[in-house]
Amino acid sequence: MTDSSLPAVTADEDLPAFIAAHRRLFVLTGAGCSTDSGIPDYRDANGEWKRAQPVTYQAFMGDAHTRRRYWARSLVGWRRFGRAEPNATHRALHRLEELGKVELLLTQNVDGLHQRAGNRRVVDLHGRLDQVRCMACERRLPRAALQDELLRLNPAWAALDAADAPDGDADLDGHDFERFAVPPCPHCGGLLKPDVVFFGENVPRERVGEAMRALDAADAMLVVGSSLMVFSGYRFAHAASRAGKPVAAVNLGRTRADPLLSLKLERRCDEALAFLL
Repeated sequence: MTDSSLPAVTADEDLPAFIAAHRRLFVLTGAGCSTDSGIPDYRDANGEWKRAQPVTYQAFMGDAHTRRRYWARSLVGWRRFGRAEPNATHRALHRLEELGKVELLLTQNVDGLHQRAGNRRVVDLHGRLDQVRCMACERRLPRAALQDELLRLNPAWAALDAADAPDGDADLDGHDFERFAVPPCPHCGGLLKPDVVFFGENVPRERVGEAMRALDAADAMLVVGSSLMVFSGYRFAHAASRAGKPVAAVNLGRTRADPLLSLKLERRCDEALAFLL
């Protein structure tokens, strides 16, 4: 069963009505929530990439040059990404939880801004960039601590600046990364990786399971700031539709789930959710 037979309406007043009509919402958020916090998004209004695709898991794990390039770009980009603050969209979704309307907030973002805005019922589908994982011993360490070590080992890079990229790194094209020093795990000497799901890497099954259980318990789904082009997010809209749950979306441009939507607002997230504040 799908909701494709329902008319897709776009009147602004219908979003408050949609939220009021459903007791518990399964909320999925994407990059459009964080652009007002200074974090760039990935895709244009047609759902196409704005830039080269992010690094893949296979390339990061299999190639030392790729790792040096990634961590050099991250050293520069983290200075701003790590200081990003929640914006009006995050605050509106926190208010929605305070009103008792959120079964779960599932975010594709890795910035932790929903939690900093006050949301408690959050699953970070793709992980958190403020944590680093050792691929050998599985220990985690704060990204801020790794930043200190990267700067200690590569002091000449501290003066560089570049345009921000979506994954907390920066556009450092034209630089030579061969002498960039990447520290090993301080506990076992293993390979360090951001504690996020890279392209080509599987989302942990327990996260998907927790989110699907919350979707089962919800009355409807609300998508905020995501094109759902990546299957890891789209699968939840597809599952909601098959279960006969209405799906609403706030997104500038096309989404992969457009045929499934019963309500769509092509507006900025903060404008569409302003009534909650």
